[in-house]
Amino acid sequence: MDIFVGLLLLTAVTSYLLWFTFMSRSLRGPRVWVLLGSLPGLIENFERMHDWMADNLSACGGTYQTCICAIPFLAKKQGLVTVTCDPRNLEHILKNRFDNYPKGPTWQAVFHDLLGAGIFNSDGDTWLFQRKTAALEFTTRTLRQAMARWVNRSIHARLCPILESAQSQAEPVDLQDLMLRLTFDNICGLAFGRDPNTLAPGLPENSFANAFDRATEASLQRFIFPEIIWRLKKWLRLGLEVSLSRSLVQIDNYLSDVIETRKQELLNKQRDYDDLLSRFMKRKEYSSYSDKFLQQVALNFILAGRDTSSVAMSWFFWLVIQNPKVEEKILHEICNVLIETRGTNIEKWLDEPLEFEEVDRLFFLKAALSETLRLYPSVPEDSKHVVADDVLPDGTFVPAGSSISYSIYSAGRMQSTWGEDCLEFKPERWLSPDGKKFMMHDHFKFVAFNAGPRICLGKDLAYLQMKSVAASVLLRHRMVLVPGHKVEQKMSITLFMKYGLKVNVHHRDLNQVIATLKQGKENLLSE
Repeated sequence: MDIFVGLLLLTAVTSYLLWFTFMSRSLRGPRVWVLLGSLPGLIENFERMHDWMADNLSACGGTYQTCICAIPFLAKKQGLVTVTCDPRNLEHILKNRFDNYPKGPTWQAVFHDLLGAGIFNSDGDTWLFQRKTAALEFTTRTLRQAMARWVNRSIHARLCPILESAQSQAEPVDLQDLMLRLTFDNICGLAFGRDPNTLAPGLPENSFANAFDRATEASLQRFIFPEIIWRLKKWLRLGLEVSLSRSLVQIDNYLSDVIETRKQELLNKQRDYDDLLSRFMKRKEYSSYSDKFLQQVALNFILAGRDTSSVAMSWFFWLVIQNPKVEEKILHEICNVLIETRGTNIEKWLDEPLEFEEVDRLFFLKAALSETLRLYPSVPEDSKHVVADDVLPDGTFVPAGSSISYSIYSAGRMQSTWGEDCLEFKPERWLSPDGKKFMMHDHFKFVAFNAGPRICLGKDLAYLQMKSVAASVLLRHRMVLVPGHKVEQKMSITLFMKYGLKVNVHHRDLNQVIATLKQGKENLLSE
């Protein structure tokens, strides 16, 4: 019996090793270990995950497959992950075979408690209905004007005084925190017409903002654990699952009050509201919308519109600090526009934030923001579920039931796509040859705003907000990184800076900028 058991074990081990050898040789990318798959590499490189993926993708020609768990039967589907940044594959996944690559059950389960069946957590007919409804609203000029009003108020009445105070008192500020507060106030105003006022003087705490942050953090933690583990923790009320439950109650109470109040205001026709919630409630289909659905609409847009823009602006300011020549070009562009629209009186420049039409003319600034998003996309990675067996354009076979991740971070850093200077911060790559027009690159090479049917509806609003904030800040202040402050990526779904962005705020001498512009024009005339 002992000999039989020994032979059986030997046969099993030998069979496994033969299977493992064959399986691992069929995969490209990071090393796959016995039983553990690629998990050791993931753990070892966790703090530089996105760069590690970019290195692997670069070495493998833009696509590789890896096995999270090297266990037979599981490895073929559930354990297999295809990782790509090849523009051909991205077009195939995000557009040509869109229906074969939904969000999938894992993603939806993780975010269901917070986002429900909202637009960013749904597939199929549920997603399509919300997408069509939202698309009708995002194409209206009045929504863009509403965003401009919220942004300009936040800049003029809140951000500028805070930066002026920091400058006069020679105290550093955390720009990432300020940007998060600013975008949260703006997106709440745009989504449901109520100002949480988190960017007020003194930077007060806000119960709704705090509950939203805790709920987001707890939801994200679910990605770390297998579904059975976090569901067990939820049932037993352990860890962050307790925080999630309590936060959801606070969020529900707050939004229920907002919705009930808005119903009465619209019924009494107290005034005309232009926020997204009111727009949904005014539509003919409103009778079919439950209050819970309206809450999910608001929360989905808050999640999408807050972190993404604030993170992008944080990396933008950091890159501008590192590249003074780019900063100078941005300033020259802003000043040239303001000279044409407001004359040379600097006080008129600073009295009010830039107007709608003035912001639209800032092509180089838009190029610098796009270049920031190419190198540091707000959402560095996304994943899809494979419904049916498929073959990607580069020949990679993906089986049904497996996962496919596309690295947005890597897509912006491939030499094959962007050239040998792909790691340089070079806004000029977004301009026409004469430098007078902004030129958008192919959506499947630049996927910071997603692509295909799920391309970001709020892209133009995001550019409007980022350009307005960047122009107003750079026009008034010169930023310098606090000595010794580390700028590192935080490993999260959103590419936050791990320690924030601590800067010292200095006065901007616009007379010197204008003098430089005049000298440049005189030199051109003399030539």
